[in-house]
Amino acid sequence: MGPIRSKLAVMALAVLTASAAMQAQAQAPSPSPEVRKFLKFDQPLIALTHVRVIDGTGAPAQEDRTVVLRGGRIEAILDAKAAPPAGAQVVPLEGHSVMPGLVGMHNHLMYTASLNQDEDGKLPPPGFLVTELAFSAPRLYLAAGVTTMRTTGSIEPYTDLNIRRKIDAFEMPGPHLDVTGPYLEGRGSAFPQMTALEEAAQARRTVAFWSDEGATSFKAYMNIPAAVLGAAIDEAHKHGRKLTGHLCSVDYRQAAALGIDNLEHGPVFTDSEFVANRKKDVCPPSSEIAASWEKLDVGSPQVQGLIRDLVAHKVAITSTLPVFESFVASRPLLSRQQQAMMSHESLRSHLAARAAAATSPERAAKLEAALKKEMAFEMAFVRAGGLLLAGPDPTGNGGVLPGFGDQREIELLVEAGFAPVEAIRIATANGARYLGQLDRIGTIEPGKNADLVVVKGDPTRRIADVENVTVVFKDGYGYDPAKLVASVRGMVGVR
Repeated sequence: MGPIRSKLAVMALAVLTASAAMQAQAQAPSPSPEVRKFLKFDQPLIALTHVRVIDGTGAPAQEDRTVVLRGGRIEAILDAKAAPPAGAQVVPLEGHSVMPGLVGMHNHLMYTASLNQDEDGKLPPPGFLVTELAFSAPRLYLAAGVTTMRTTGSIEPYTDLNIRRKIDAFEMPGPHLDVTGPYLEGRGSAFPQMTALEEAAQARRTVAFWSDEGATSFKAYMNIPAAVLGAAIDEAHKHGRKLTGHLCSVDYRQAAALGIDNLEHGPVFTDSEFVANRKKDVCPPSSEIAASWEKLDVGSPQVQGLIRDLVAHKVAITSTLPVFESFVASRPLLSRQQQAMMSHESLRSHLAARAAAATSPERAAKLEAALKKEMAFEMAFVRAGGLLLAGPDPTGNGGVLPGFGDQREIELLVEAGFAPVEAIRIATANGARYLGQLDRIGTIEPGKNADLVVVKGDPTRRIADVENVTVVFKDGYGYDPAKLVASVRGMVGVR
């Protein structure tokens, strides 16, 4: 084919692609009045001009570009000197950067409303309760730039599934949702909202039922027995689902051998394999897990062997550094803006937990050291070829809020030693890869969904600029983060 014919073929393909994108957006549901309240841009053709592009691949940023969005897709990335397409809504963005929409991989539509501790600091019956945030969480995630997220454990799975349907139908704002089924837990849980699976057949029935109901992922929890976990993994894979775990009674190597796809939080706070005299299928106290890791260096043969084993089994690790940081009394308190998002009871509960933690400098020092060790593990895991994912986990002592925690996770990955573009890749492209959606989301490339975050500043030089979100594009619609945040002030922990 000659050069002219080749060029014509490329142009024809571009026209067909644009036409298909426009047709797809035209066929999609129209935003409801409730969604339109939060839209800054809803034109079918938009040109973001003079913007810095951080494309999510880990490559250096591209300066002074024009990103063309058409019909909910990214059509082109041009030199800013090129004229925008005729008829485009031009959005000048000097001094701004655009990144892929964040892919939150340990996010919840629930939250620790209150620790409900008694005078002795213990949890009275029925135990640790969490609150579904069906209204506030989707808005806060989207406002922070999270355009796709995995719920990574559901307390009210039907609520989560219905939220997904409403978001997809443009009845309410929020990210695209990968919904996990209910927690797959054993006996002895501190959470009365979880089931207790004791038999492999029970686990298989649970996974099969919730797969049919629409759950697209599963999560095992701390007290699940190994045989039950193995059955759940096998059943999930039969249904084309992946299974992750926040484990304890089953250690990381055992889970990898059983075929688990993903492990949450990293091992320093959760992997029980180095606890002496451990009993089969019994979750040892968290203090014993912490003590077992205090004695280990990330460069030790034991930890390096664990890393090799996880990489060989292709087990992804989800980094959730913010939830651990919230327990470290020497770390900063939540910003005033975040505190304003919280209900009175949630804020009181969190501040009380932080005040109690501050009474023990020795414990604070140990937690800080453990946090640093977890950071070092995650760096070593990635350097060995492991797939690291990112998410905030808005539970714990209530110190991690939806959306705000996703931004903080990126900042902590940079503190761990990752270059800013690496941290952004972990929070975008890596999650998309794990979910099998890298062909649609996760990086800024022509043909992909127009899921983008516009921030004021340059996160490649100052990672805190990831907090300066000015517009969030999801499927080509530009949302106003300030309006989303303002709509849920004082509601986190309530609704």
